Amino acid sequence: MASATNNNNLLGMSWQDHFMAHNINKENVLAYFSQRSNRFYDCTCNNETIKMQNRSLQHLQDMKGVEYILVHHQEPILFIIRKQKRLGPRQVETIADYYIIAGTVYQAPDFGSVINSRLMTTMHHLDNAFKETLANARYHPAKGYSWHSDEVQNSAIAEKNRDKKRDDQPASAFQHQRVGILLTALAEKYPFKFAKAETSEQPPVKVVAPKRVEKPADEDSKEKVKSMGDKRMAKIGA
Repeated sequence: MASATNNNNLLGMSWQDHFMAHNINKENVLAYFSQRSNRFYDCTCNNETIKMQNRSLQHLQDMKGVEYILVHHQEPILFIIRKQKRLGPRQVETIADYYIIAGTVYQAPDFGSVINSRLMTTMHHLDNAFKETLANARYHPAKGYSWHSDEVQNSAIAEKNRDKKRDDQPASAFQHQRVGILLTALAEKYPFKFAKAETSEQPPVKVVAPKRVEKPADEDSKEKVKSMGDKRMAKIGA
């Protein structure tokens, strides 16, 4: 089924056969491409003649005219087919290249089309920039030209606040779950290594209790006499 934006511009269209799109390989990709409903396929090419004569594609080298060949394949997603004009067994001229991605056929743009597209995009952005600049220009007979940039500043501040609000939004439950899974996987792959306490090989220090110094008997008797005398003096005074 084909979808086109411009019938004269094949770069803006694509084609796909939904029934065969998932069963393409390097053996049947040319048969897939050479269907009559494909707008990229020229039914007057040598491939169609060989198909009608039930001959192999090896006979294309013996013919002159337009033909299609497979130049690159990366199964099952990418195939590149070239349309070329054969002038002799070893002389050909490239006309166009087509690439098939996931069963959808597109025409590869030529260098001139790429340059034209880039220039048109550049001119579009420049035109928008000049229009916006002209909209902010102000003229006063005494002061001359000036720039009214309040709208630009307000839009910049609003954009900054919008980005800040977006950053402040909490994570969803799905994000928390995915982060937890990733952290668990990292912890299993790189386990945490605990530091070992350094052991001292020095022998333990023995603590010796201080020896009790006994007082002589004379000093004990003197203290007893003195305490008794103090008690007597206290009774007399009472």
